[in-house]
Amino acid sequence: MTSGIDISSCNMNPNHECMVELKDGGMEREGDGVFLTWEDLWVTVPVGRSGRKSILQGLTGYAQPGEVLAIMGPSGCGKSTLLDTLAGRLDPSARQHGNVLVNGEKQTLSFGTSAYVTQDDILMTTLTVGEAVYYSAQLQLPNSMSRSEKKERAEMTIREMGLQEAMNTRIGGWGTKGISGGQKRRVSICIEILTRPKLLFLDEPTSGLDSAAAYHVMKRLVNLSRQDGKTVIASIHQPSSEVFELFHNLCLLSSGRTIYFGATSAASEFFALNGFPCPTQRNPSDHYLKTINKDFDEDIEQGHGEKILSTEETINILVESYKSSDTYQQVKNQVAVLSKEEGTILEKGSQASFLTQCLVLTRRSLLNMNRDLGYYWLRFVIYTVLCLCLGTIFYDIGYDSSSIQARSSILMFVASFITFMAISGFPSFVEDMKIFKRERLNGHYGVGAFVISNTLSSIPYLLLNSVLPGAIAYEFAGLRGGFEHFMYFALMLFICNTLVESQMMFVASIVPNFLLGLTVGAGIQGLMILNGGFFRLPNDLPKPFWRYPMYYIAFHKYAYQGFYKNEFEGSTFPNNQAGGTPTITGEEILRNMMQVETYYSKWVDLAILFGMAVLYRLMFFFILKVVEKVKPMVMALTATVHPKQKLLIMGSPPESS
Repeated sequence: MTSGIDISSCNMNPNHECMVELKDGGMEREGDGVFLTWEDLWVTVPVGRSGRKSILQGLTGYAQPGEVLAIMGPSGCGKSTLLDTLAGRLDPSARQHGNVLVNGEKQTLSFGTSAYVTQDDILMTTLTVGEAVYYSAQLQLPNSMSRSEKKERAEMTIREMGLQEAMNTRIGGWGTKGISGGQKRRVSICIEILTRPKLLFLDEPTSGLDSAAAYHVMKRLVNLSRQDGKTVIASIHQPSSEVFELFHNLCLLSSGRTIYFGATSAASEFFALNGFPCPTQRNPSDHYLKTINKDFDEDIEQGHGEKILSTEETINILVESYKSSDTYQQVKNQVAVLSKEEGTILEKGSQASFLTQCLVLTRRSLLNMNRDLGYYWLRFVIYTVLCLCLGTIFYDIGYDSSSIQARSSILMFVASFITFMAISGFPSFVEDMKIFKRERLNGHYGVGAFVISNTLSSIPYLLLNSVLPGAIAYEFAGLRGGFEHFMYFALMLFICNTLVESQMMFVASIVPNFLLGLTVGAGIQGLMILNGGFFRLPNDLPKPFWRYPMYYIAFHKYAYQGFYKNEFEGSTFPNNQAGGTPTITGEEILRNMMQVETYYSKWVDLAILFGMAVLYRLMFFFILKVVEKVKPMVMALTATVHPKQKLLIMGSPPESS
């Protein structure tokens, strides 16, 4: 190995201390780093109803402090699956067999000890680079650090990744210009290395970057691994020759099998010895991938045209050659030695308190909502226009007998279609969920802090969207006078908007696709509007299902009744029915014409709606918690059967290992 820690020089003696030079000139004991080993690692996924397919087949390898391990191979070879398995992020449907040890022990990688940078740069596009990193620092770093110390750590991390010139530039996204793709990738890395994790996973860190940007990103990661003694593992698709030379070790995969594992500099010799030498002036990584990529099944020459082989035959030759080589034995010996080494037990790092997380997330969410025009401001404009149209169409409806129908119509429109517009925030909810899932998987904060902060940050904007547009419709139409009645009207509209948002957040936790989620949310709203008691009076609803229980589940029932009671109770209107009294009271209208339940107050309707809004938020919370708990439980239950045994049980022949 050309750089990093030379394990062989340590003799694997627990009492022998290897030293790593730190960037501040100090020294760190090698035992303080993280040694990661995996042996006979299999991963299978379900195929069809009863079969399973092997994604990884008997892999063995290691990663050690001060070095960067590159996991390379053609598309679909198992790079990301191996990375997810080592990081403890395997999908619940997959089944794992084999030993993955951290410092010689089976340990769970927790917050502060490891970090994972995803292939997609899921960032809050409205924030500047400095704001994004600083908010993350406030969330992840413990309360024992002052604000100034956290800010200094954020700025130092930004400088380490060469982003100081983009500090005040917004990240940007769809429709808004921001920083470049390479800078976004470095921001993602900045956020994850704030806690100075000892183990860093990167999924395709150079994806979408030009060769220069890819080189600079990887160069800085290599420098960090050397300076801080980090263990860095990166899956990479097709690096340039300059980037390829930066890696210390290479794990080359094809169809889930190991083609080669060892020093990057020795890979070319391995291919040459097997009759597949790398042509001069060609990128070695391009040559390796072309040789083992069976998607196109091109004929390959072995030994300068002495023999023409298919790609499948070439892969089999390389796999068998590697398994019978001294390199493989050295890897197995190294894994055995590292597995017996008594390393430190990794403990979860300390982070900000729950209250601090709630406050920081609320401030960040408020800033995002303020800058994202599509989150609330566009809705505010649409609400204002709709309420202006509503107010002018029903302008000064008065108190004659015809105004009874007009008042019920305008209140129904407000309760149904004005609140229906709240589903337009679903795409923004989906983006929030993506950011939450990334940050939650890396342990930045908990589900409770996210739900509370999202609720608190939305309140000012929902109040704005309820009070001002509502006042336009209320005053133009000439609805019931009095400040108390208007405040109830505005409060009811606010609660309804909050309830629909809570409902859509619940939908977003189940249906993450925003097009499908909008369809589901609109369908739910349409069903509730139809069943709320306006288009079909309550007594006329078919009792099975529609009256019981759907009528009582639909929140529009309580919204209609609250609005109606607020408008009609205590009022009188001319009675145009022959033979009747000259006037008719609002209570009679509610009971006889609208079939409203008048035996309880309008405030009870408001309280029920508030309770339903809270219930939807709690359902949202529990869905997130259940998803969080199910994954490790499923993994624990499905990691007990060897894939070869399972394939035989399912009636399929075991794949070659």
